[in-house]
Amino acid sequence: MPNACGGAAAPRDEAHLRRHGRASYVGPVPLDLEFVRAQFPAFDRPGNVGQSFFENAGGSFACRQTIDALHRFYTDTKVQPYADYATSKSAGEQMDRSRERWAEALGVASTEVVFGPSTSMNTYVLAAAFGGVLGAGDEVIVTNQDHEANTGAVRRMAEQNTCTMREWRTDPETGLLDIGRLESLLSPRTRLVTVPHASNIVGQENDIARITALAHGVGARVIVDGVSYAPHGFPDVAALDADVYLFSLYKTYSVHQGLMVVRNGLLDELPNQSHFFNASVPDKRLNPAGPDHAQVASAGAVLDYVVATHTHHGGAASDSLRVACERVGAMWREHEDALTPTLLDALRTRSDVRLIGPGSLGAVDGHRCPTIAFSPLTIEPATVQRRLVEHGVQTSYGDFYAVRVLNGVGVDAQRGVVRLSFVHYTTRADIDRAVDALDRVLA
Repeated sequence: MPNACGGAAAPRDEAHLRRHGRASYVGPVPLDLEFVRAQFPAFDRPGNVGQSFFENAGGSFACRQTIDALHRFYTDTKVQPYADYATSKSAGEQMDRSRERWAEALGVASTEVVFGPSTSMNTYVLAAAFGGVLGAGDEVIVTNQDHEANTGAVRRMAEQNTCTMREWRTDPETGLLDIGRLESLLSPRTRLVTVPHASNIVGQENDIARITALAHGVGARVIVDGVSYAPHGFPDVAALDADVYLFSLYKTYSVHQGLMVVRNGLLDELPNQSHFFNASVPDKRLNPAGPDHAQVASAGAVLDYVVATHTHHGGAASDSLRVACERVGAMWREHEDALTPTLLDALRTRSDVRLIGPGSLGAVDGHRCPTIAFSPLTIEPATVQRRLVEHGVQTSYGDFYAVRVLNGVGVDAQRGVVRLSFVHYTTRADIDRAVDALDRVLA
């Protein structure tokens, strides 16, 4: 069946979907892009008219549902929550409801959902907690494909606790991780493995279900950085069986918060990082500071957008959030997969740039997240980026906190790379503008 952009829809079998945290799939449904873009007020703002937004990996546009929820909270219930008077009670109920809805969406228990000020801060606190249970003789596996916020905090913790740290390194040509290499690094002394669901430079998904199974086989816990994957579909975290799954809500059309799922009894094993009297409160144990009430309460509003998309495309209003997320995520990825090859081909076939990561969807089994980084060989990345902006392509350049990733593939991190990242609300016209601009800028 062709998808909304006229491309052939790539088949996805049940085994593939399970491996990537997508428990079921009902077949491709054309994504109504007019409906989708109508949910994002940013497209109508003067600064974005006639422009194409390609910096989604740095932060997506917020959907109308998120914006409205924040406005309502600040207008109606901006008080200290959980007291008995009406506005306070409503504020607390909204915060609790947000956590419950995200738990349903991700296939986990509400007591396993933790909100924090950012994924970087959530990872920092998490690493500090692991520092209370790990020590000499314990082994920690990190990758050089991770965003520094994930790997850096864990590396420092391992060094401070005199743990043995082993690095699962990427292939220097492709930037990909070989699971066979992980198997050779694992041992009965491995206590912790950290890995990205997808790199914010390389783009390719890692097989998280298989990685967690291997790590659990030796008794290790697994932290998964889902920041660069979650904008392309909210995963079934229980199906992945990750002990910790983190992502940034502001990159998934929501508020500027980090969401962390802590599963498999791990929350009770880690030492309390909050006030002593919060030790028995699951969502506070790994959150030293008080929550941002408005953002926690509004965090679940993006799920209203998911449900609206689900029902607009023929889904039942009675379906669970997990079902809606699976179906809508499938539509998002089918749309992205129809656009990604055009942009990849425009870079892969040039001799004056180096594309980082797979040059096609089929390079590795599965969806390639449309986070596409390249190193121009004859022009400075800063110049390329500036000229792309002049042609209406909103993008950026730099190391994107992926210094280890770039070093691993032999790219000068100080010089940086140009990154074009898009999501499901990107149009064929946006891709065409980017390709045309690349031809002009790199000529």
